[in-house]
Amino acid sequence: MSEMSPENQNQEKSSLSFDIPDFATLLKKQGYALAGRHSAVKTCLWLRKAMNDEGFCYKGKFYGVASHRCLQMAPTLLCNQSCLFCWRPTEAPVPAPEEWDSPAEIVEKSIECQRKLITGFGGSPNALRERWLEGNEPNNVAISLSGEPTMYPYLPELIEEYEKRGFTTFLVTNGTIPKMVAKVFPDQFYMSLDAPDFETYLKVCQPKSPGLWEKISESLALIKEKPSRTVIRITLVKGVNMFNPAGYAELIKKASPDFVEIKAYMHLGFSRLRLEREAMPTHAEVLEFSKELAKKLGYELADESEISRVVLLSKDGKKSPVRKKK
Repeated sequence: MSEMSPENQNQEKSSLSFDIPDFATLLKKQGYALAGRHSAVKTCLWLRKAMNDEGFCYKGKFYGVASHRCLQMAPTLLCNQSCLFCWRPTEAPVPAPEEWDSPAEIVEKSIECQRKLITGFGGSPNALRERWLEGNEPNNVAISLSGEPTMYPYLPELIEEYEKRGFTTFLVTNGTIPKMVAKVFPDQFYMSLDAPDFETYLKVCQPKSPGLWEKISESLALIKEKPSRTVIRITLVKGVNMFNPAGYAELIKKASPDFVEIKAYMHLGFSRLRLEREAMPTHAEVLEFSKELAKKLGYELADESEISRVVLLSKDGKKSPVRKKK
């Protein structure tokens, strides 16, 4: 669940071209650390900011997550969609693993990777030493870095393994594998919904199969029955999927989530090969769309983060920190 503020967009170091290098080279250039054969870890901008006492991400504001103690990982980099707005290199083929690593291996190696990635903050004059020490003991995992996590066959066991170690667990899925959606119970369950109708879905998400749209509908119905806290997340791309709030509302009603996050597409990474900068909505535009969606849903505005261009809706206009399941 990585974030980058608008004023930092021009500071992104990676140079883009239409000649996509091999996958391993891409991972290294983009700052990923491999945690075993098919999992990956990467620190986000907000972790670095938190280490330097420069603020926390909107997940801190909305849900009480400490950015410097948040481990962002992917159990698999495989994905069954190639979303236009994805900052990842969806153009590069991802090799399928010959064998899956166990959940215990992934958890252990992901924590090791996180510690290695933040090593430099230990000796940095700009970083708070207390934050660095805390960061070496991550306590929240965002299973959302890249790829589609529900394609990892032992995802329920992976979530359980993190929770055994005292983590709160966030899971973000595109909802295309309802059989796995039914099996997972993180502390907070996110599902992306990036189109109000089938035609827009094909254009925006470019699924491997058009039949995945029906799978998304199945997953929305499953979410309604989940004991986990649930969130529907919409990434708005101006001129592409930023219309028809009534259509989004009808789909979201199937899930009846605790929260709805509406966030602007950010013109970053490899998405710049697919979309123009003008496709990035302003915060004011996101807020206006969110208010229309709230009316259609019967939800209320709970919070917003202008720097991240994101708005939070809830049924009663309230928010609360994420908590471990009892």
